[in-house]
Amino acid sequence: MDVTVRKPTEAEKSGMASKPAWGCGVSEFDWHYDSEETCLIIEGEVIVSYDGGSVSITAGDYVTFPKGLSCVWKVLKPIRKHYIFR
Repeated sequence: MDVTVRKPTEAEKSGMASKPAWGCGVSEFDWHYDSEETCLIIEGEVIVSYDGGSVSITAGDYVTFPKGLSCVWKVLKPIRKHYIFR
């Protein structure tokens, strides 16, 4: 179960602009995804560690977290994102 990180298309960027936004400051916390989440990182930097690896995520990344993923978020720079759960 892997986290997918890539650069978004222009259509994905514009489509995410109207989605809810979430943010938090520098911190570390456990998280579990009950649903798949797709998000566009607006600002900040985080390392997400999970069974099988870790991924560095920064502003401009388009990220998909799979349903059922348990992970640890280590927020290195305050983060903001637009997101959708499916």
